[in-house]
Amino acid sequence: MDDRPRLRDLGVTIGTLPAGPGNAITDVAGVAVGHVTLSDGAVQTGVTAVIPHAGHPFRDKLPAAVHVVNGFGKSAGLMQLAELGTLETPVVLTNTLSVGTASTALVRHMLETTPEIGASTGTVNPIVMECNDGAWLNDIRGLHVGEEHVLRALAEAGPAVEEGNLGAGTGMSCYGLAGGIGTASRVVARGPRRYALGALTLCNMGRMEDLRVDGRPVGRAVAERIVAEKAEAREQGSIIVLLATDAPLDARQLRRLAVRGGAGIGRTGTHFGSGSGDVVLAFATAETVPHAMPEDPEATRRSLHEDAMDPLFRAAIEAVEEAILNALLAARPTRGKQGRRRRSLAEFAELVRG
Repeated sequence: MDDRPRLRDLGVTIGTLPAGPGNAITDVAGVAVGHVTLSDGAVQTGVTAVIPHAGHPFRDKLPAAVHVVNGFGKSAGLMQLAELGTLETPVVLTNTLSVGTASTALVRHMLETTPEIGASTGTVNPIVMECNDGAWLNDIRGLHVGEEHVLRALAEAGPAVEEGNLGAGTGMSCYGLAGGIGTASRVVARGPRRYALGALTLCNMGRMEDLRVDGRPVGRAVAERIVAEKAEAREQGSIIVLLATDAPLDARQLRRLAVRGGAGIGRTGTHFGSGSGDVVLAFATAETVPHAMPEDPEATRRSLHEDAMDPLFRAAIEAVEEAILNALLAARPTRGKQGRRRRSLAEFAELVRG
């Protein structure tokens, strides 16, 4: 992984806010990420699991919100999350036709760790999100993701975030190149307080000619280099964005934050085509929401003043834009079903350099 540059290694810095120490979603304390990669010929797929905080996700839920930029997608659990404004499981990312398998595995994980679910209390709302890796590289009809892969991704999650075409991103394409997982973070200072915001992206969208790097039309130059490969004429695919922050935000404020994630996606060049599923999920770790009603049901919760939200909006836009570009640079050239291939943006690093 170390031989692949990140965007900043090429002298390109997105925006004005400082990045966190790892420039990753795990700069938000307690967040962990795990991958399981299935890469063998026509099988190019996998699973990525994101643990939202170090506590128990069901007993101590997190404020959360979702913003659907374009709804051509098959994610699970978003309806209840939008209604109640809470996240109560890890988030699992995978391919479109493996959502059911991943949901069952995530439920099994929650039942094993939470014996009261479905017994002395209600059921659980598993969050599984997806992109379609079968459009170009993966034999998606083979249903190669098993429950064991989801459980292993959850078990192996940690603070180091690997990027590129691995985990759920293994068979993804982005701007006509190899796509996948990317991450970035920003730090916002408000008086004596400092808040971290991190983004993780599963990138599977865009037309090569539309790719922009810090506003520059790099995709056009790449397309001119790839004479023998005809770029797609149609915008299609998907992107999933996760935003995590340790700022004290409620679900309403998190939805406002998630909307800005769409601006970060757009800055890289996509126009959210009709066949693209583009979804942003945001959660905050500052305060948990207890599953059991406390003795005082009117317990006061902290929340950031609305006038303090602007820097976090900027942080979300900058982190999402950079995470997408990090995914493209980290992805290796790859071959999949029917010998189809995707090249890597890192092959054209001289066009990316600032």
